[in-house]
Amino acid sequence: MAFVFYNTLGRAKQPFEPLHDKKAGFYGCGPTVYNYAHIGNLRAYVHHDMLVRSLRRAGYDVNHVMNITDVGHLSDDADDGDDKMVKSAEERGKSVLEIADFYTNAFFNDTDRMNIVRPTIICKATEHINEMIDLIKKIEKNGFTYSAGGNLYFDISKFPSYGDLALLRLDELKAGARIQQDENKRNSGDFVLWFTKSKFENQALVWDSPWGRGYPGWHIECSAMSIKYLGEQFDIHAGGIDHIPIHHTNEIAQSEAATGKKPWVKYWLHNEFLILEKNDSLKEKMSKSSGSFITLQSLVDKGFDPLDYRYFLLGGHYRSQIKFSFDSLQGAANSRKSLVDKIRNLSEKVNPPIPINAERKSDYFGSDVYRYIEAFDKAIEDDLNTPRALAELWGLLKDNPASTEVLAAVFDMDQVLGLRLKESIMKNEADGGEKDEFTNEIEDLIIKRAEAKRAKDFAAADKIRQDLKERGIILEDSPQGTKWRRQ
Repeated sequence: MAFVFYNTLGRAKQPFEPLHDKKAGFYGCGPTVYNYAHIGNLRAYVHHDMLVRSLRRAGYDVNHVMNITDVGHLSDDADDGDDKMVKSAEERGKSVLEIADFYTNAFFNDTDRMNIVRPTIICKATEHINEMIDLIKKIEKNGFTYSAGGNLYFDISKFPSYGDLALLRLDELKAGARIQQDENKRNSGDFVLWFTKSKFENQALVWDSPWGRGYPGWHIECSAMSIKYLGEQFDIHAGGIDHIPIHHTNEIAQSEAATGKKPWVKYWLHNEFLILEKNDSLKEKMSKSSGSFITLQSLVDKGFDPLDYRYFLLGGHYRSQIKFSFDSLQGAANSRKSLVDKIRNLSEKVNPPIPINAERKSDYFGSDVYRYIEAFDKAIEDDLNTPRALAELWGLLKDNPASTEVLAAVFDMDQVLGLRLKESIMKNEADGGEKDEFTNEIEDLIIKRAEAKRAKDFAAADKIRQDLKERGIILEDSPQGTKWRRQ
């Protein structure tokens, strides 16, 4: 597959050409674990999941790294406001690390329910302080810092390309260009690499450093951990569009200032906001600070399946705002149920398909089915166009007679969509439970027999048929696949 991604750095679609053939290093900004994730937050992680699933299905070895921010994130990205972790701990009467552990577990419970594959590496900020200190030392040695009021700052005037990602002009960010929140800053866009006593007198988590006992600025953690696990240059960095003007802009500056290598990241992918539609005249970004705060569990409490919300998100392109309402979510739930019903009906007419290797898809599928897979692939290749991809899945089911091929194509597409379509047809309609072990064993043997026949190992295929016959199971082959019945 030949992927094309919209790169925020350059504002254009660009062919994906990884630094290393068939390998992809990917860093996705993780949660700040001071409260439950809201459904707007979860949109970003569905986007990350689609990216990883798509690349892996195409044969890429993806190293997906995600940070957990459990220290140092202030309520304003520009180094102002309260520490989110400390504030949450004080409100709940818990320690910062207790708060972090609780909400980290809650976050992954939500992503598991939405069938989001866990990252290859999950790294906590508090466990990588030494890496942050080492990176700051490099930035300081290269002449990009200054000390003021007890804090160590990054001087954006020393980094000429500062603001390229966000299309900001450096001369507009110098002192006096906007209201100064921190009198210690030489330029309003400067940011803190290391805090000491000047910010909070009773900071909960502090460490010794060359600049005094204190704690890291928020931005440095992503640079330090991504470089540790992905190297000084890697392929893809993703996050929400709100990260573009400050957090990701600062990450680029400090990373390239430390390593001297440019570009630090080749492709920047950013997802748009989820907009809460309260009424016809009032629409706002889903956020905790605004009070517009809906969790995944609140959707479940209203009777929705977490996969209904995943399906809802797939219906919009990640670079477009999506307006959320419970009516629109109900529409997505109805569509997903219809899809599952179609696939369950299809599965009752045919036998489970053998697993399809990516290298031999075109050999396995006939032209009528394969053209939908090709169209699906083109949609995914084109900057992860999930609405088009869903349309191709529906077209496949609508335009083709029931066959093992169609079912195999559905499962192949769902490697990317992540809607658990295979699991959905494994339910026993009589009691809502899983198929029994005997049924699963028979179907596994049928798959092995089909694989043996494709490999022209007819002796092995005949042995499976005979063994089953001796157990009272008769196999009946047809153009739609192999069915079984008891004698």
